[in-house]
Amino acid sequence: MGDKETGSGGNRLKRQLIDGSYRQKKPWSHCWFQVLLLLCVVLFILCYTLSNSSLSRWENYPLHEQYRRFFSQPNQDNQTPFYQAYATHRVKTNEILETAEIPNVPATAPSTIPVIIPPTVPPSGIQYHQAYARNYHFIMDNTEVCKTKSPFLVLMVPVAPNDVAARDAIRQTWGKDSKVQGEVVLTLFMLGSSRGADVGQVQEELKRENLQHRDLIQSDFMDTYLNLTIKTMVIMEWLVTRCPTAAYAMKIDSDMFLNIDNLLIMLQTPGIPKQRYLTGMLMWNRPVVRSKDSKWYVPEEMYSKPTYPTYTLGMGYVFSNDLPVKLVEVSKSVKPFNIEDAYIGVCMEKLGLAPTSPPNPSQFKAYSTKYDRCEYSKIITYILGSSEELVRYWTDLKKPGPPC
Repeated sequence: MGDKETGSGGNRLKRQLIDGSYRQKKPWSHCWFQVLLLLCVVLFILCYTLSNSSLSRWENYPLHEQYRRFFSQPNQDNQTPFYQAYATHRVKTNEILETAEIPNVPATAPSTIPVIIPPTVPPSGIQYHQAYARNYHFIMDNTEVCKTKSPFLVLMVPVAPNDVAARDAIRQTWGKDSKVQGEVVLTLFMLGSSRGADVGQVQEELKRENLQHRDLIQSDFMDTYLNLTIKTMVIMEWLVTRCPTAAYAMKIDSDMFLNIDNLLIMLQTPGIPKQRYLTGMLMWNRPVVRSKDSKWYVPEEMYSKPTYPTYTLGMGYVFSNDLPVKLVEVSKSVKPFNIEDAYIGVCMEKLGLAPTSPPNPSQFKAYSTKYDRCEYSKIITYILGSSEELVRYWTDLKKPGPPC
């Protein structure tokens, strides 16, 4: 230690000079170091505060709470969770693009499919599909069908892409005839886009099916139970843009028995309105389901009122073909929710319109306990359990001899 402390005389003097110089400069440099350290601490606190403030503002948006609930909600009845159904999914053939499920991440999509941010969603928040039909694009179409036939009635059937059995059963029964009671009737199937590893194979099979029957319409929304509102509004958009000359249209589910003759007789009844007309099985004062255990669950953030306006049950409702353009336009200002028939009722209310009771309300039936030929000869709709039932009941109803 003595050598290090003392050293030679020259070195000792140099060390004293250096040490002395260091001791004289140290207070200034130390002061600057403290100032820089203090600035760093202040900047860190400021950034942390702003970050917490932004998070708090995000958490105050109703949709944040809504999506937090759906992210944690278990899958019910093997259906797609609500957040998956309404998160922005853009689909082209053989390609699925999922976008904007994380806040502050801009959505991206092919230039042919623009992303439209709904006005009801904060600009930096989670995007979800609006019911507004023009957010979507047809990827399979039959644009000429209404030009060549000019139908009196168009039957639009929402069906899953892989449900070939349902489509074939309808083609053999109530969708078979292109002319009923002297009027041209057109039957078309509305599909969304499938997903999964076999999506390419599904699309090829759909193309072949459409080449054979020319009755498939497909759009680029995800085909899920919880996207039925979107599916219904895309049906309306197709009627507006592809079939404006039809007099009437009917949205009818693929599991329905439809006595098409009785429906045409009803529409030909004197006094049936040709405009602003919507009829079917009417639902009055139906409460909104708030139980998360139900597949009809609708949170208050989606629809705040305790009851729905009067609407027609979605199994099958008939409308004059002037309504679709009105419904599509008003849907831009009506927040979507997953109960498609009630959503149409809300849109009608927004338009200042209401559904009309059919001339004979007993013709629009829901579930049938058993088949009765006489009964089925009088009704317009019944919900069935399978495609096999549809073919069997239709064959029996159409056999020779009086039904009653």
